Amino acid sequence: MDFGLTSEQKLLHETLRDFARRELLPNYASRDADKDLPPALVRKLGEMGLLAPMVDTELGGSKLDYVSLGIAHEEIARGDFNAAYVLLIAALVGAIISRSADARQQAAFLPPICRGEITTALAVTEPGGGSDAAHIMMQARRDGDNYVLSGEKTSISFSSSAATALVLARTGTVEQAARGVSAFYVDLNSAGVSRTRFRDMGSRAIGRGQLFFDGVRAPASARIGADGAGFIDVMQGFDFSRSMIGLMCIGAAEQSVEETCAYVAERQAFGAPLARFEGVSFPLAEAAVRLRAARLLCYEALWLKDRGEPHGWLAAGAKWLAPELCADVLHQCILLHGHLGFSLDLPHQQRMRDVIGLEIGDGTAQIMKTLVAREIIGKAARPY
Repeated sequence: MDFGLTSEQKLLHETLRDFARRELLPNYASRDADKDLPPALVRKLGEMGLLAPMVDTELGGSKLDYVSLGIAHEEIARGDFNAAYVLLIAALVGAIISRSADARQQAAFLPPICRGEITTALAVTEPGGGSDAAHIMMQARRDGDNYVLSGEKTSISFSSSAATALVLARTGTVEQAARGVSAFYVDLNSAGVSRTRFRDMGSRAIGRGQLFFDGVRAPASARIGADGAGFIDVMQGFDFSRSMIGLMCIGAAEQSVEETCAYVAERQAFGAPLARFEGVSFPLAEAAVRLRAARLLCYEALWLKDRGEPHGWLAAGAKWLAPELCADVLHQCILLHGHLGFSLDLPHQQRMRDVIGLEIGDGTAQIMKTLVAREIIGKAARPY
């Protein structure tokens, strides 16, 4: 067993920790004001090689391994949880296009994402079912050299700002379920596309909302992969994104634990630093150990992916455990600041609200536990 990082990974960690502290953290809370993340920030992340970095170098990537990608998510989230969302969606869409698109599509679609010239979105969820993603109802009807897309997507990150989206739509029958769904890379400035923006309790900077497709015409060349293979192609991407989500949450919680440790070591009460009292120090000790355990679970899943070994249930476990744990840790950090913790001037409440969003999005804890149970028990654990 080797828990060490390579020299390249150590340098990446140090570089991004410094960048997050200097350039992201100071304006993290102010960017959460129902405004989109600044395009200049997205371009900066692209210039740093953090957007879809697993892509081949000739297409704009750097062939970064998945453990290194996890480091990037964790460290960027320390400075700005919502900036790490850009990394997450770019990595997901980039991985799907790299794996399933043809060479011409890859050359056309991937470089702008990698360079941060555009923000992209992943449009899977529909109003009738979030977790039941296999039963997508949005239609994609073939019409000569085009497909005509009609339907609605909801709870889409960057719906307010994305220039493009990887959209799942039904090209087959409802009875075909997952095998009747195809993927399309769609220009969201096309005629017939409209958007709304939700008023959320957290992560407002990512502009979550709805995308409406009213007879949107997309060329047949926009279909990614084989007809009917879209659902499977997208679901394969979640095996690593779940670990990335875990590390995003852990990065945010780690930052608050460090800040809270510094606060209780300095704050005086009853003639001594607050840290001297076990009621204060024990929650922080527990948080540090539990976060380390969850962190190792995330990195083990990514390490196994880099080795081409099975890791799906570990990633599902990381997606359920880390957001739940981190929301609790951040709550404790707020309480340990006393009345100051209730102030919007401190970042802990912002981090907690942001992390809670990922207790829901990209797979609830109940769905993740179902996936783990299927793996460790077998078909007897299938609920349907």
